[in-house]
Amino acid sequence: MLLVVAVGVAFSYLFAFGWVGVGVAVVVALAMAWGSYWNSDKIALRITRARPADPHTYARLYNLVEGLCIASGLPMPRLYIVDDPAPNAFATGRDPKHAAVAVTSGLLEKMNRIELEAVLAHELSHVKNYDTLVATLAVTMVGAVALLADIGLRFLVFGGRRSSNSNAGGLVALISLLFIALAPLAATLMRYAVSRRRESLADLSAVEMTRYPPGLIAALEKLRDDTTVVRENNRATAHLWIEEPMPQYEGGDPRRSRWSHLFDTHPPIEERIAALREL
Repeated sequence: MLLVVAVGVAFSYLFAFGWVGVGVAVVVALAMAWGSYWNSDKIALRITRARPADPHTYARLYNLVEGLCIASGLPMPRLYIVDDPAPNAFATGRDPKHAAVAVTSGLLEKMNRIELEAVLAHELSHVKNYDTLVATLAVTMVGAVALLADIGLRFLVFGGRRSSNSNAGGLVALISLLFIALAPLAATLMRYAVSRRRESLADLSAVEMTRYPPGLIAALEKLRDDTTVVRENNRATAHLWIEEPMPQYEGGDPRRSRWSHLFDTHPPIEERIAALREL
């Protein structure tokens, strides 16, 4: 939110909009946050083409989720199926009372009962820790910053920048322009950092829920070794899944530098497995 306001201030100075411009920026950010707060689950489920899971057809799924919810004191979330051979899962919703958990058909086919329970515990941990709300607001703020930056650059192209007779004013205008241009990148890196931290927290919370670290370790190992990719992947929802659904090493060496990991939505699975082995 502070980054959105800072972009609004730079935007207003650069184009001489004054505090009115800052107010508009804050209103836009609040409106986007409010809209995503109420509709994030519907949007995520629609993007991934998830369908409601039938209680009779997917009795094992319902049985495992009900048991975990009773053990952790969570209300029963809505359950969905994504018809995809790649094993994966995600949770969404603004709070535990309005949560939804979606799993792919590939996850149900490739995981045994213990591994599936561990994956579901991971997703329910996201719900319990309000990670779904944090992730939604992070995405929304990135969208607000990108929107403001795009508008600012368009104004600049069409000659909207105010003139400045002083060197100091010109320097501040230049700094404001650079800030607007680089703000979307900074916001995106912040979102990825938040996502990685919440994934690590969910792993540990899932183990607290199941009391069996080897279950989640085995599930992560299967996810690591499986080469299929979710067909309905999208960068807007990539941070929601238990494993990065986007192709990670397209056209490059998988032995990447640590700087390239700044753009990952998840910690490397090997690091997650190593952390669980230490418990």
